[in-house]
Amino acid sequence: MPPPAQPETRNPIQVIERMMKLLDVLSYHHDPVSLKQLSLETGLHPSTTHRILAAMAASGFVERAGPGTYQLGIRLLELGNLVKSRINIRDSAMPLMQRLHREIGESVNLGVRQGDEIVYVERTSSGRSTVRVVHLVGARAPLHVTAVGKLFLVEDGPHKVREYARRTGLPGFTPTSLTSLSALEKELDHVRRHGVAFDNEEIEQGLRCIAAPVRDDAGELVAGLSVSAPAERHRPDWAAIVRDTADEISAAIGYVKPIRQGR
Repeated sequence: MPPPAQPETRNPIQVIERMMKLLDVLSYHHDPVSLKQLSLETGLHPSTTHRILAAMAASGFVERAGPGTYQLGIRLLELGNLVKSRINIRDSAMPLMQRLHREIGESVNLGVRQGDEIVYVERTSSGRSTVRVVHLVGARAPLHVTAVGKLFLVEDGPHKVREYARRTGLPGFTPTSLTSLSALEKELDHVRRHGVAFDNEEIEQGLRCIAAPVRDDAGELVAGLSVSAPAERHRPDWAAIVRDTADEISAAIGYVKPIRQGR
């Protein structure tokens, strides 16, 4: 049995709480919902439900989809897009990058894709490196020789990876650079299975890197978070903390991880 319907109220705080209840219920349904169903699922009195829905419809937060049925309104999309436009990935990422930097004491980088290259848009410097670190803000590097770039190649899928290989010729920069399609495909399969990517001194000798993906509210890969360090200080077990920090940045810009179904 549904809970007893609640009587009409004029308390402003209660009205706001009940507006939120109605929005939540509407969000659970893909199709328009009847007034009767909304009243049942929220436990609100039908007259209260109707009054609040009328006010929300006047403001565009809900829409009448048909006689006695309602759905979420376009105003919510407008507000959502406004919030999204004000989210700056660099602003969201930097505090978490600095925290990661303090924990491991090495350079932390944020890279985005531009065509066939990665561009580094933010960086914390360790100040301890004895090698020439290429991950400077504004620096560019080909996708296939960087940990962040490999994340984007995995996202592209096999067909686009083959196109990338043909288009670029997979130039090498060090003896460990991946310069054949078969070697690159094998490496990308490893990235796909483990959720993190490595650069094994492939862009600069003596420098190793590990990266994890940053996704936006639509689940799109928008950046890669990486830690770079001289080879002698590099630790593969940083993978978990880099991945967790990348996940926190993703959450800060709106990404919600899908819930895995049990057996």
